[in-house]
Amino acid sequence: MKICVYGAGAIGAYLGAQLALAGADVSFVARGPHLAAMQSKGVRLQIDGTERTVKVRCSSDPRELGVQDYVIIALKAHSVPGVVGAMQPLLGPDTAIVTAVNGIPYWYFHKHGGEFADTTLDSIDPGGTQWKQLGAERAIGCVVYPAAEITEPGVIRHVYGKKFPIGEPSGERTERIQKLSEIMVAAGLDAPIRDNIRDEIWLKLWGNLCFNPISALTHATLDVITSDPATRDVSRTMMLEAKSIAERFGVHFRVDVEKRIDGAGAVGAHKTSMLQDLEANRPMEIDPLLTVVQEMGRLVGQATPTIDTVLALIKLREQIAQHVPAPAPEPAPVS
Repeated sequence: MKICVYGAGAIGAYLGAQLALAGADVSFVARGPHLAAMQSKGVRLQIDGTERTVKVRCSSDPRELGVQDYVIIALKAHSVPGVVGAMQPLLGPDTAIVTAVNGIPYWYFHKHGGEFADTTLDSIDPGGTQWKQLGAERAIGCVVYPAAEITEPGVIRHVYGKKFPIGEPSGERTERIQKLSEIMVAAGLDAPIRDNIRDEIWLKLWGNLCFNPISALTHATLDVITSDPATRDVSRTMMLEAKSIAERFGVHFRVDVEKRIDGAGAVGAHKTSMLQDLEANRPMEIDPLLTVVQEMGRLVGQATPTIDTVLALIKLREQIAQHVPAPAPEPAPVS
């Protein structure tokens, strides 16, 4: 089984290294010092106080890797449209694309049925580029629950979790998704096949769409956001707006709002990915987490006043961050 992880950052490298240890023919597309370190020394994977080095073929050029059985997209969602052309050499007639990204994926309305079947969403897939060039029929959904970090180039520290629910847009148990689940389980991962992966996508997005921007705007961690009455109320209101939209598209939420908020608070003093990106002066995942919910609301005539307000604030925060140079490092003390 040939599997290419496109975007072998912390989560992608963790997932790919585990699959390689299980016997899959894994390759990585990465860049920069992280790529150079993995090419020269392999991937150093740290889990539960132990470290294993895994040799994986790594490149910045997909043309060197050839056609794959599965391509796992593990990039930040807003980065995907810009690499669709570069991904083409990895795709053969039977290649499946596993979207291990946050937020609503490009294929969302494929096999959806109803009024909005085959609708593309401009906020996440401008001009339908992913839909046309990657192909909605290739897509397998994947929700990422684990956390990992790059402690130095080539070194991945697993923080927590091993759950990656997967599902076909149609809800069918196809041969390709069964084989994917089997290799992931063999890799020590929890990969349940969902008959409605969209429910799982929304369950994670439900928290991300409020906790992420609120944390970036306030620099508060999850425990603070969920325990402060005011920010908890803002989170609840955003989630209820999103729930009304999702339910119009047939989504079922298996937990209520309060339980979902409490679950996030139980994670503790955790910085969301959006806050981490802001602090590192990287672009934030705004469109896949917020703008797309606003767009889907407009499709069904559902107002999103609180989401609109927070979206306006976080977009301006990003614009200001991108135009303000990072502070110069302080001079080293004289020894």
